[in-house]
Amino acid sequence: MLHFIPAWYQENTWSESEQIWYVRRMHTEFDDSVKQVQLFHRSGAYPYQILLLSFAPNFRHFLHRQGVYHAPYWSCFDAIQCVRRKRARVLSFHDLAWPDRIEFIYSSFAVIAMLRGEKYAQVEFGENGNPIRIDIYQNGIISRRNLYDDRGFVSSSIVYKEGQPFYQDYYMESGSWKMRSFEADGHVEINPKYPAFLLQYGDREEERQFAKRTYAEMGEVIREVFNAYVQLTAKEDIFCVAMHERHIEFLSQALEKRKRILSFFGDRYSVRKHPESIDVVESANYIIVDSRENMERLHRESAGLLQKMTDITPFDSRVDFGISQQLHVQKIMIPMDGIREEVFRELIRNLGEYLKHNEKARVHLFTRKAEWDRKRQLLEQTRRALKEAGLEEGWAAEEVPKGTAENDLDQEEVVPIKFFAEQCVDELAVSKCMREQRVMVDLRDTSEVYLQIMAISIGIPQIVNRETEFVEHEKNGVVIRKTEDLNNILSYYLDSLANWNEAVVCSYELGKRYTTERLLEKWGEVIRFIGRDSYTTVGR
Repeated sequence: MLHFIPAWYQENTWSESEQIWYVRRMHTEFDDSVKQVQLFHRSGAYPYQILLLSFAPNFRHFLHRQGVYHAPYWSCFDAIQCVRRKRARVLSFHDLAWPDRIEFIYSSFAVIAMLRGEKYAQVEFGENGNPIRIDIYQNGIISRRNLYDDRGFVSSSIVYKEGQPFYQDYYMESGSWKMRSFEADGHVEINPKYPAFLLQYGDREEERQFAKRTYAEMGEVIREVFNAYVQLTAKEDIFCVAMHERHIEFLSQALEKRKRILSFFGDRYSVRKHPESIDVVESANYIIVDSRENMERLHRESAGLLQKMTDITPFDSRVDFGISQQLHVQKIMIPMDGIREEVFRELIRNLGEYLKHNEKARVHLFTRKAEWDRKRQLLEQTRRALKEAGLEEGWAAEEVPKGTAENDLDQEEVVPIKFFAEQCVDELAVSKCMREQRVMVDLRDTSEVYLQIMAISIGIPQIVNRETEFVEHEKNGVVIRKTEDLNNILSYYLDSLANWNEAVVCSYELGKRYTTERLLEKWGEVIRFIGRDSYTTVGR
């Protein structure tokens, strides 16, 4: 059995709450664990399960969004709260116990419950239309927040004092509180009437008594329950741990004598910033890194002490033909997150000069950051760079809303918009955006693996300033040495469809290295190295 321990934490807390449907998603849900689970779930190549340490009352909806609804999992908070249900269940807020004479007002976003002319509660819904939270008010101030599990019961309740969180209760399915966490100092109390937690492994089920009735913080409770669960697993099981500062310390102790794979993803965890973890990293049975670039960085940070390490991208490549040839404009995608200001100014100056000669070209500034004014910030930054370069600031003006009348303007005086901001937080939006791009120019110091794999899958030529395993110079893209060469390279791909098609073909050939089958082969090599039983086969 391969156990995946993900780093799914919201704002570095022991929780991951469901997103209210009308609130902008503030972080991407894709990481190494998501893609690794998808890989093994769809292939059926190897028995696995997810070990979830965070409080996630709507975890079934999360799995559904990732296309792995039936993925096997063990939840630490389910064990604490003695929850046996596994499947989602429809819950209507009308079925809850409301005061007499309650009146519901249906707004475009939420349902407001009014009692005797005053706001009594507000019902919030998730992306699937299920109630996920109800805020209760007294004298116009929030007094309680109930969090609902997608399996049809109230999972937790936050009690407020003078409008500020005071403590949080975690409930059993019966509605009795099991654990209480206090906001002031973080200490946790166990209900003395229900002093046991539930362990389920395969067909086995047993209750264990909590060692204490009061804990200094939530991490102690999670550590105790997780340690008890690990004791039930088979000695030959392998644990794949997503590196994260929230759990790496206690997991290294709990799994000290167990077979471990450590998974590094992007800049989520740095050994340089956490030198105390070098012994933990060195003692792992194997280390998996998402790219060759990050593997080299990890080698430098560990002074070359790590030997059992390989790069396995969590993202598999697939042939996904884009639609850029069907558009009347040529979109140039510029990833913006993390680009240095001086590089950006030089880039805008060169792009501006190119736009003078290519009327069909448009520049799309791409960001995955979710701040509400992120698009405005990018356009303002671009206008400053255009002005500094002596170019037309209006090229980066905000788009005129559709239907706006311009009859009073001389059409010849209207400056065309040539710079656009693309804000794509979730992967569906990223895919939709990239399928329309003709070429990607990524001049950041560290490229994003997901974007590069997506570019290979769609067949987008990539112009980068440093070599990676995802860009072969003068095949599926170009490694640019000087920004001044950008215009000639853009002309090479955008003026000639033959050159662009050649890069597309090379992209698809390169993508064969990152297919599902090839990634499973690499995983199989790691598992066999660790010493799995000979009868287990990966990738067949």
